[in-house]
This record gives sequence, C-alpha cells and structure tokens, in this order.
Amino acid sequence: MAQRNKYDIDEQLETPFSFQHLKRSYIYIKPRLPRMIFALALSCTASIMALTVPRMVERAIDVSVPNKDYGELCLLALAAVIVIIGSIMLVKARAYIMSKVGQDIIFDIRNDLFAHLQSLQFSYFDDRPHGKILVRIVQYVNAVSNMLSNGIIDFILEIFNLIFIIFFMFATNVRLSFVVLAGLPVLFTVLFLIKPAQRRSWQAVSNKSSNLNAYIAESINGMRVTQIFTREAENAEIFQRLAKNARRAWIKAAMISNLVWVSVDNISQVITAFLYVVGVLWSVPAVSLGVIIAMGNYSWRFWQPINRLAQIYNDFLNAIAYLERIFETIDEPVLIENAKDAYDLPEMRGDVTFENVSFGYEDNRLVLRDLNFSIPAGMSVALVGPTGAGKTTIVNLLSRFYNLMGGRILIDGHDIAKVTLRSLRSQMGIMLQDSFIFSGTIADNVRYGRLDAQMDQIGAAAHVVHADDFISHTSEGYETEIKERGGRLSQGQKQLLSFARTIIADPKILILDEATSSIDTKTEAYVQEGINHLLKGRTSFIIAHRLSTIRHCDRIMYVKDQGISEYGTHEELMQKKGDYYELYTSQLQEL
Repeated sequence: MAQRNKYDIDEQLETPFSFQHLKRSYIYIKPRLPRMIFALALSCTASIMALTVPRMVERAIDVSVPNKDYGELCLLALAAVIVIIGSIMLVKARAYIMSKVGQDIIFDIRNDLFAHLQSLQFSYFDDRPHGKILVRIVQYVNAVSNMLSNGIIDFILEIFNLIFIIFFMFATNVRLSFVVLAGLPVLFTVLFLIKPAQRRSWQAVSNKSSNLNAYIAESINGMRVTQIFTREAENAEIFQRLAKNARRAWIKAAMISNLVWVSVDNISQVITAFLYVVGVLWSVPAVSLGVIIAMGNYSWRFWQPINRLAQIYNDFLNAIAYLERIFETIDEPVLIENAKDAYDLPEMRGDVTFENVSFGYEDNRLVLRDLNFSIPAGMSVALVGPTGAGKTTIVNLLSRFYNLMGGRILIDGHDIAKVTLRSLRSQMGIMLQDSFIFSGTIADNVRYGRLDAQMDQIGAAAHVVHADDFISHTSEGYETEIKERGGRLSQGQKQLLSFARTIIADPKILILDEATSSIDTKTEAYVQEGINHLLKGRTSFIIAHRLSTIRHCDRIMYVKDQGISEYGTHEELMQKKGDYYELYTSQLQEL
C-alpha cells in the first residue's frame, strides 16, 4: 500500500478488465439514447445519399456520354451536387448533436467521480499522489466520453456503411464484389495477432501518463521548497525521465496500433489493383468502363469504413485502459460511511468518552491500545507528548475520520459509529495545523463552513482572533480575492482566517491542532484571549507543543506508549515530576 504513494510507481489494476465495465457504462448512455439514435439515422441517411453518386457516374459514362444526352448529363451532375451538399449538412447536424451528448456524458462521469472522491476516507488520499487522482477526473474522462458517444455511433455507422456498400457493390457486379471481399480474412488474422499487444501498450500509456501528471502536481505544490533547496536541475532531470517514459510508451502503442491501418491500406491497394485486372482481363462477359469505375469507387469506399473501424478499435483499446481506472476509482470502497440504521446526533452537550479504543494506520502496528478516558461537557483538555505518540490520532478518531480497530467512542452517550457523519461533524469545529485556504474572497473562506453567515457575523469572527487587523489593510477588505492555497498570505494570516472559519461555525466540540504555531507572539496573545472566550461552555481538545499556551486548560493528557501516561491539571502534573514535568522544564531551559 505504501508504494502507491509514489509518482514513479506504475499503478496495478485491482481486477482485470471485464466486459462488465462496458455494461456499466450504459448508465451514462441510456439518457442520451434517443439523441444518439437520431444522430445515427442522420449519418445513415447521409451515407446512403453519398453511395448513389458512383451509380450516377456509371450512368453518365455508360449511357449519357455515348448517347450524347447532355440534358441527362447535366441533370446527373446537378443531382450529384445536391446529394453531396445534403449529405454534408446531415453529417454536420449529427456532429452537433453528438458533441452535446459527449459533453453530457463527461459531466455525469466527472460528477460521479468527484462525489465519490468526497466520500472517501483520508487514507485513500494519503496513499496516492494527488496528480494520479486528478488525471482520472480530467484526461481519462475525456477519452472515455468520446468512446461512449462518438465511438459507439461511429462503430454502428461504419457497420451500416459496410452493409450499404456491399449492397450497392453486388447490385453493380457480383463477381467483382467477391474480389473486394477477398482481403477480409487477411485483415482479421492481423487483428487477432496484434490485439493482446495493443491492450498492454495502451495500459502502459495510461500508467506513464499518470506518473507524469502526479509528478507535475507534486512539483507545483512543492515549488517553494524546490527553489529554497535549489533542486531545479534535479527535478528537471526527473521530469525529463518521466516525460521520456510517457513518450516512449505512447510511440510504442502508436506503432503497434498503426499496424492495423497500415495493413488495411496495403490490403485495400492490392485488392483495388486486382479488381481492375479482373475487370479488364478476366471478366466474361466483358465489364463496361462505367461498371469498372463504379466498382473501383465502391472498393475504395468499402475499405474506408474498414480503416475507420480499425481506428475506432485502437481508440476503444485506449479508452478501455482509462475506463478501467475510472471504475477502479468509483469502486473504491467507502470505509467511513453512515451505518444502515444511523440516526442524527441530537444537539451536543459535549460529554466525550473513549472506551477501550485501539487504532493503527497499519494492521500490525497500533498507535493507540485500549485507550480509556472520559471528559465532561465544557472541559478543555490539552494533549501533549512526543511526536508520533498519537495526539492528532485521538482527535481524528473523535471526528471519525478513521474507523476504530477496537472499542468505541461516545458523545453524550451516543456511539459515534451509529450516528450520521453530517450530524457529528457539523457540530464540531476543527482547526488543523495545516491551514488550507481556498481560492475566492476572504469572506468566502471565513463562511466556508456556514454559508448563511452574514457580513457582520464574519467580521465579528475575524475580530475575535484579530484577523481584521490585516484584512483592513488589504485592497478590498473582506471582498479581496485570495489565490489557491492562500497565495501571498503569510502562514500566520492563513491560520487566523482558519481560526475565524472555525469560530463562525459555532461548534459544540472544538479541536485545535497546533492552532497558534504560525502566529507571532504578539498576535498569539490576542488570539489566546479569543480562544479563552471561545472555550467557555465548549468541550475542547487542544494540541500544542508550546506548553505555555495550554497551562490554562482544565486538564492535560500526556500521550505516550499507545495510551495516556499522565492526566491532571498543570499544577498536579508539575508536582508529580513525571513525563510532563520533564517536558515542561526542558522547554523552559530552551528559552
């Protein structure tokens, strides 16, 4: 599992491709089926109209010209022009309809993918580079939608074209028609031989493209670190290696796929040449010039849909590799979801109880083992201890971001595994150490968790944490546009906005994970006043490495060795002279 989170590790499909994937795709086609059938009817009509032109040419050469019937010749020429223009207009109408169908399919697949991604647990995103997830929603969906719309229509159309062409050929000359059909067994043999290599090659293209996109996304997100450590040259080498791998995989796939149309082209040329030889030298009775020209035209037209079918087949194999990835994502199990009999958690008081809670991010390595504690409503609790001991894990479990391996967590006597996620998390305020800021205005970011918040409420929340001090100096105040991830805001300013966002949600249980780690000392003093005001009447869990910031908490838990080694007030723990005492005094000595 850990190797998934690498940009240069090829993804392996959990299950091999099955035609069930195509069957599942029908759910995206079904609502557009009437429009697709209408588009197919337009295409078939255009094809039949175009196939009448060689018969007009035959008539002109064999009848009108020898008889010097110029009136009929002009009528045939006019009819041919009208037919050609009409067929072109029908094809254009079909293209317009199918472009809308394709975009509708793209919308539905992307919507399903995005909705499913939002329901997946943290571990899914921890285990995969975000670029490999992004490429499925953007690039893969585009390829698949074209196959499910135009690809299917084109496939059916070319089959009909073949039927129409064969009908017109046999209506013109039976013997020469069999000459044209003689090349099909050779073509089928070629397709059968290269099919396995084609699918493998397009799967490789999918993998290498995914790797490249993952590295690009990672590089953009880490650009500041790259420039700080002057890693530009090394990163460029890595990018070139991944880009060359993607290019190499694509060229190989294209070469294998091109064997199909090359075979079709060569076979068609040989067959057409042989057709003229048979028509001129071996036909008994003799075939007229008009028939030979008409059959040559039909032979050329016969191999055109064959060639297009071969191209559709190549595109189909390419899209199948993407379809596998898309359905693999949609099939990713949702581990954190509502129980079948889940009910809405009533308005919280804030009593929190951990009963024999065990958890680990890996099955064979527990972070917490048989953890027990009870926190009454309204109490503020600080979690301290060494890095990796499980402080953040405790609050993540309380928010039910991960499933427990053992035990249960109760809020006001309700098992959080049995209540709806929305009713649980909507009453909790979580301030993470990594303050993520979304693109949009400052006001949009503050009201992110409470969309109905008015400007006076937004301003009041910002004022509590003194975020209004820097907001007032921005170009447009609360309507100032912020770029992705906070743009030019300092880390401290981003944390202040995140704090205001948490405050305005008015949570019943508050979780602060290193909430003041990026705020200067002066601002921290102001924010601390706001925190003290906010903590009144709320159950709160505060994680902080600077112990001076948590002395005011009602209780302090020292997390160590998969559990709680010490529990009490600051004064009580200092008197014990245990783990907390050593940590606190060591920080004092560093000052």
